[in-house]
Amino acid sequence: MAVGKSRQEIPRPLSTEPNLLGHCLLAMGSRNYVPTRFTNRTPTIIMTTQAHYPIGTPGQPWSDTDKATWLSLQTRKRSYAEEVLSKIDRLRDRFDVIEYDRLDYASDGMYPLFAIRSRDWRDDLPCVLVTGGVHGYETSGVHGALQFVDRQAADYAGRVNWLVVPCVSPWAYERIHRWNPDAIDPNRSFRENSRAPESAALMRLVAPLRDRFLVHIDLHETTDSDESEFRPALAARDGKPYEFEVIPDGFYLCGDSEAPQPEFQQAVIAAVAKITHIAPADAKGQIIGTPLAAPGVIYYALRELGLCASITNAPYRTTTEVYPDSPRATAEQCNAAQVAAVCGAIDFALAQQAVAAA
Repeated sequence: MAVGKSRQEIPRPLSTEPNLLGHCLLAMGSRNYVPTRFTNRTPTIIMTTQAHYPIGTPGQPWSDTDKATWLSLQTRKRSYAEEVLSKIDRLRDRFDVIEYDRLDYASDGMYPLFAIRSRDWRDDLPCVLVTGGVHGYETSGVHGALQFVDRQAADYAGRVNWLVVPCVSPWAYERIHRWNPDAIDPNRSFRENSRAPESAALMRLVAPLRDRFLVHIDLHETTDSDESEFRPALAARDGKPYEFEVIPDGFYLCGDSEAPQPEFQQAVIAAVAKITHIAPADAKGQIIGTPLAAPGVIYYALRELGLCASITNAPYRTTTEVYPDSPRATAEQCNAAQVAAVCGAIDFALAQQAVAAA
């Protein structure tokens, strides 16, 4: 969410708003799709039967023609320049701003990619990486990162070198989407020879410092639109059956199963719990199909899945998941929760360093 603007002023893909799946099916008179809020709260409207996504052939991965059809339906809904670049420009007098790459998406235009870093960078200090907007539709990841820079980053002067990349996927930010124009998810594409230019550009930026980072926190959201639009589209794109998952009502973290750091994860949860509620497990003791390891914490194999939080060798790394569609959270709380997670992560890591040095 943009700082100081209401949820209505900055559009996001709520499941109660039009989405591609629902719009097309309802237009065709389908009785198989009914919009809902897909949370572990009792829904007032439910999905009656599974509906096929309106692009592609069931059981077959999308062809180039299918992808072109999908792309033709994506429209610009908000402005990267007005909502993100304008805020970055206002930070230039206090911090270093670096244009680290440009994305050329032909008829959709050129998108400059920016990172912001502490001006007092010192080789003897540990480094912290904050990334947001890997999924462009996850608004508080972008604006939470910018809010951290604006309001909290100066508190860490002389203690850490910080590097913030607030909007990794600007094309998707403008279209309130998860994918890039090639129907590729950047957050499954942080791999060598990545097919997603957004992911490849970030990896090039980070590569020289990969072994110097103490903390990497990647800011995300889980939204109702994950089930009303994006996961059905993913299943259709890959020619696989769509399997429903419950959307958790609250904040949670995805840590790295290869380096779990449970005390670190819990310190971040504790910091965020002062701002907003933490997601409970569902009836199966899971969050989005993954067993709950601790309150508000699940673990993924980050590197195996090609997730952004795997791009450094930081000992402390995690992915935040804010739930902006909850009736118990405001847009401002979503941004503040992201900031609290970043500060909680840095504070814990610095405290551990101090203990080790004593």
